[in-house]
Amino acid sequence: MHITNLAEAGRFEPRKIAAVLRTSTEEIALTVGLGKDALQRRSRIGSDKTQRRLRELVEILNKVEPRFGSALLAYAWYRSEPLPGFDGRTAMQLVQEGKAHQVLDYIDAVDAGVFA
Repeated sequence: MHITNLAEAGRFEPRKIAAVLRTSTEEIALTVGLGKDALQRRSRIGSDKTQRRLRELVEILNKVEPRFGSALLAYAWYRSEPLPGFDGRTAMQLVQEGKAHQVLDYIDAVDAGVFA
């Protein structure tokens, strides 16, 4: 997922992210812990919280996409694979709780061989 293909006017564009992941903007909103109107109203799309959550999703998917070979498989992992050490919660659930940094730290630890 090349970041410039997901942005417009200097910010992440939910419809472009949804198109790459072959889903709806409503589903994207839910997977990052936002209400569906957060990605439908222009005024809310540009908010700091909305843009931060979209950036976190893109960062996580970009980090794991090389492992899975496609953005779609990375997104499936994000939504469904329980992460060791997080009480069976998925990356999606952690992002919804505002803990994307923990997911990124986990991925970095795996890359460093800590959880190999």
